[in-house]
Amino acid sequence: MAKAKTTPLVAIVMGSDSDLPVMKQAAEALDKFAVPCELKVISAHRTPAEAAAYAQSARKRGIRVIIAGAGMAAHLAGALAAQTELPIIGVPLASGSLLGQDALLATVQMPKGVPVATVAIGGAFNAGLLAVQILGVGDGKLLDKFKAYKTQIRKDVLAKKV
Repeated sequence: MAKAKTTPLVAIVMGSDSDLPVMKQAAEALDKFAVPCELKVISAHRTPAEAAAYAQSARKRGIRVIIAGAGMAAHLAGALAAQTELPIIGVPLASGSLLGQDALLATVQMPKGVPVATVAIGGAFNAGLLAVQILGVGDGKLLDKFKAYKTQIRKDVLAKKV
């Protein structure tokens, strides 16, 4: 029997397929909570029209949160945020001679009126968790799952023996 297709609630977008090893961690976090997602390579610089169209159509396609990862100039999150009313979570990626410091600043320094939530350099897993929390505001069961997750990670820390 074929598995029913589920509409993705979260889009995970990256500027290059070389970003996949880090960005798939966001998908892994979402999977822990059974939140469906899609992954897409799209560039703010090399495919700007496609990036704009993707962001503009996301809400209509059922997307509720977009996670965008990029390195160096890192304009992807901001370029998408300029084109949609959906929440954007930026993941600065470590690349180039500045090892992600440039990406962090480019992602976090957005102009007034165009917000982008930003996680740590390479923090794709936390971006996935933040997306779960955002979705959980309107879904009590999902927020309860997140509460149980936090309880479990607390127990895991307290069980550590050194």
